[in-house]
Amino acid sequence: MARHHVCPPLTLAVAAGLVLPGLLARSRWAREVPWLALCAWTALALLLPMAVSLTLVESLLPNTASHALSRVVEDCFLPTRASCDLPTVDRLAHLSPRVWSALTAGAAVPVTLTVAFVRELTGARRRRAEHADRLRLVGTREPALRATVVPHHIPVVYCLPGRGAQVVVSSGALRVLTRHQLTAALEHERAHLAGRHHLFLCAASALRTVLRVLPLSRHAHQEVPLLLEMAADDRALRKSSRDALATALYSLAAGQAPQAAFAAGGSSVVVRMRRILTPRASGHPVLRATLAGFVTAALLMPLVVVCCSLPM
Repeated sequence: MARHHVCPPLTLAVAAGLVLPGLLARSRWAREVPWLALCAWTALALLLPMAVSLTLVESLLPNTASHALSRVVEDCFLPTRASCDLPTVDRLAHLSPRVWSALTAGAAVPVTLTVAFVRELTGARRRRAEHADRLRLVGTREPALRATVVPHHIPVVYCLPGRGAQVVVSSGALRVLTRHQLTAALEHERAHLAGRHHLFLCAASALRTVLRVLPLSRHAHQEVPLLLEMAADDRALRKSSRDALATALYSLAAGQAPQAAFAAGGSSVVVRMRRILTPRASGHPVLRATLAGFVTAALLMPLVVVCCSLPM
């Protein structure tokens, strides 16, 4: 049986999992516009399991079932005049074992990734809850700072995202940071909370757990945390000067945040300080719109592949 219709989703899977991650990791614009680069990594992370699922389904389905799947997609998702005839429970109960095998194989990768993501999210939430319990014993809430102050000589500023989110400042940070530097560090941490950046980290960790051998998981695990810090830096710069943020990062570089938390310092400080202090263009609006269009097209590509690659 001819299986030429498997080529489009297979090509898409190879591009998303093997080719595009390296290009994105080496691109110059990614660190200039980190929020857009994060969207691109998210698109690839969603695109790969969808493309792999389509490849498996189209490889295993008989041609008659493949025709039926194509008609359902066209009628339900494309602006045609036909009515959307979704499969009923009775029709699903009479599917052949081969069709069920194809659908099960197609669902395996997305389900596995979803389970891994939930496990990462649950584990991080548990670690944050344990740390929050300790903070209640030793920390003092400072309404003026909208943060919790803990007695510790090492300068550190970090945040605990999720439910009961809070920013934590050590007494050492209050001693060495000026008012403007402290404001910059606090705005950086609030940017992490507002952007729900912990979800990106959990997704990258889940991808690495399930698909460790692929360049997508390796590059995403390296690039996503740095891009999140850069995105938080950019948001902090809306209310703080470059000098204040850079010097705050320098002062907080030695501080270590607990697991499942974001710290203003950390191992990426040198790269971020150089980026903050180097004058750069923020990107032409046309370039941003074009890149955003490519990201959107990547997310819609599986639907196009389903309609165009299934035999008619």
